Amino acid sequence: MGNPFVTTLDITLADKLKEELVKQNFEISSPPHTLFSGKKKGMSCTLYASGKLVVQGKESAEFIEFYLEPHLLQTFTQTHPLAEVKQSSRIGIDESGKGDFFGPLCIAGVYVKEDQFALIQSIGVKDSKTISDKNIRIIAAKIKNICLYQIVRINPPKYNEIYANFLNLNKLLAWGHATTIEKLVEKSGCREVILDQFASEWVVLNALKRKNIQLDLTQRHRGEEDLSVAAASILARDAFLEGLEKLSLEAEITLPKGGASATVQIGKKILAEQGLEKLLSLCKHHFKNLDAILEKTRK
Repeated sequence: MGNPFVTTLDITLADKLKEELVKQNFEISSPPHTLFSGKKKGMSCTLYASGKLVVQGKESAEFIEFYLEPHLLQTFTQTHPLAEVKQSSRIGIDESGKGDFFGPLCIAGVYVKEDQFALIQSIGVKDSKTISDKNIRIIAAKIKNICLYQIVRINPPKYNEIYANFLNLNKLLAWGHATTIEKLVEKSGCREVILDQFASEWVVLNALKRKNIQLDLTQRHRGEEDLSVAAASILARDAFLEGLEKLSLEAEITLPKGGASATVQIGKKILAEQGLEKLLSLCKHHFKNLDAILEKTRK
């Protein structure tokens, strides 16, 4: 990093910062007009009595990105600087849970006004896949305080019922996207929509046509690069995590994310201890994981 990173720190956080610097092997000193200064090879961190904080040096990027911003400042202006290009108001749409055996499918829409893009970027909005579960919950709450949004959460029983009608995941996703778009268009009046493309364009267009919705619709791969879609991806992920947590409490066992072998092991445990009906109420039936869980019982 060529230029120093300069910000203002709440003085009540000074001790917490100092403890972290000591933990990371900084040499602490107290130059004039400062509360303290920490130095180690490649970087320095100085907190002035006024609350001004200056971090500089070629090794400072990692310290700022992985400690200072997410844990102390809880803003992301340095690692994700504000966009300079003026953005037009639009609705972003994304989903979470389609690759998870347990838990709901969640589709979220976020309406971002043109004067809100810089603000949502400053709170850390980016592709949800790059954010920890803990920070997803924090950033999602902030998005909800700033923007209009709509979330459609389809829990396993309803998901399996709908899937039985469509017999196709992309058609189910398109129905979920169209439903979310319809509700958010009603709330916001905005008809400019962008979503992460998950199938051929006509799949979503047909679903929207059936709902008689006319839009300026953009579908693109890596849609999360757009801030409105990134915000939607965070709300969808947050809704999925919340839904999975509720189902885990209901099942009295921690349900794993994803579709790896751990889901089969937990599934077999639920089947053995709580029965088939309980298992079927927690998972997506068309996944091959269910066949693996039921393999021996079918022989």
